[in-house]
Amino acid sequence: VLIKNMISDQLPFIGVAKKVFNIADLRRVYTRRIGSGKIGGKAAGMALAWKILQQGDPQFGPDLSQLVGIPDSFFIGTEVIYEFRQLNNLDHYMNEKYRPLDEVRAKYPEVVAAHRNGRFPEQIVAQLRNVLKQMGDSPLIVRSSSLLEDNFGFSFAGKYSSYFLPKLGTTEQNLTELLDEIKRVYASSGNPDAILYRQKNGLIDYDERMAILLQRLRGKKHGRYFYPSLAGVGFSQNPFRWHPKIRREDGFLRMVWGIGTRAVDRVASDYPRLISLSHPQLRPETTTATIRQYSQWFVDVIDLEENKFKTLPIHEVLDTNFPNLRQLVSVDKGEYLQEPHSLASLKDTNQLVLTFNSLLKDRKFVKLMRTALRRLEAIYNTPVDTEFTVEIIPNYPYPDYKLHILQCRPLSQ
Repeated sequence: VLIKNMISDQLPFIGVAKKVFNIADLRRVYTRRIGSGKIGGKAAGMALAWKILQQGDPQFGPDLSQLVGIPDSFFIGTEVIYEFRQLNNLDHYMNEKYRPLDEVRAKYPEVVAAHRNGRFPEQIVAQLRNVLKQMGDSPLIVRSSSLLEDNFGFSFAGKYSSYFLPKLGTTEQNLTELLDEIKRVYASSGNPDAILYRQKNGLIDYDERMAILLQRLRGKKHGRYFYPSLAGVGFSQNPFRWHPKIRREDGFLRMVWGIGTRAVDRVASDYPRLISLSHPQLRPETTTATIRQYSQWFVDVIDLEENKFKTLPIHEVLDTNFPNLRQLVSVDKGEYLQEPHSLASLKDTNQLVLTFNSLLKDRKFVKLMRTALRRLEAIYNTPVDTEFTVEIIPNYPYPDYKLHILQCRPLSQ
C-alpha cells in the first residue's frame, strides 16, 4: 500500500519492489518528498535499482554495496502539478492532447509561456528553498519523472525535459531559476513528441501526472568546468552484436567523458565509445582512421564562470593534469594509436584521442559494470537499461571505481 501511494501503482514494478524495499527505504523516500503524490517512474527506477545493488546476501553474488551509489536526491510529488495548475488556472491545457498534432505543435509555445508565468503554493516554495540550502553549492539537475516514464513496456526516453542548474547565484536567485525549470518540465507534459508517443501506444487517455526528480549532479570541478569523469548508458543485453564472439547476455555500454547527455541522446557527428562487456577491447572499428573518426570529439560540461551548460571541443577542456587521464586516452601517432606511458612530455593535447583503452583493460571496472547489469536484470526478471556515472578513485597500483545509478528502466523492446 505504501509503495502504491508514494512510488508507483504499476503492478510489475510493485511485484519487484515489495520484495526489495523495506520500511526504512520508504521512510527515506517520504522524508525527501516535497508535496504529496507519487515520485514518478524515473525516481522509482533509480531507487529500486540502488536497493537491488545494495543486497549483501551471498545468493546475489559479490557484495557491491560499497561500490554503487545514487546521487543525493529529492522528489516533487505528482499532486504538486495539480496544485500548480489549479492555482494558475491552467487545467484546460490538460486537454490539448486531444487536438490534431499540428495544432498541438502550434500551441505548444503558448503552453510553455503560460506555465512559466505561473506561481507555486508558498509551502512548496519554502520546501524548495530548504532543499537548495541542503544541497549546498553543488550543481543540480531538474529531471522529469512522470508516472508513465520508465514504465514496464514504455520508456518515454527523451520525450520530456530535463534542465541543469549550475547554482552560482544567491539562494533566492537559484530558487527563482529552479522554480522556472520546474515549470518548464511541467509544460513538457504537453510536448508534441510525447503526445505522439502516447497516441501510438494507446496511452492518450491516461492522466499523465508529472513528478520531478531533483538530483545533485555527479562530478567534480576541473578548472572552470564541472563534470563527471565517465558517464553513459548501460544495457543488460547487448543490442549490437558486431562480432560472433560477443555474448549478448554480458551487456553493453555507450560511454563518454563528461556529462552523459552525449551518450543518452544520439548526436550528429560525434560518437560515444561502444563497449561489449563480454569483450570490452573488441571495437566495431578496425582501423586507426575509423577509430579516430568514430571517437568522442565534444564534451558536455557545466561552465562555472558563465553559470551555464555547454558543449565544447574536448581539446578546449582536456589537459594533461586531468586525473587518471592515461586510462581514458591514446596518443595519435598518425599511423597508429599508442597507449600513453607518460603524458608529462606531451605538448599538444590535439594528439589525444578518447579511446578508454586502458580503462577497458582493467577487469575491476568491467566486472563491476557487468555484475551490476546482470543483477538488475535478474531481479527485474527482464532486460534493463540504465543511465550512470562512474567515479574513478585513485589507488595504487590500479584505481578503484564507484558506480552511481541515475536511472533504471525495463527495456521497452
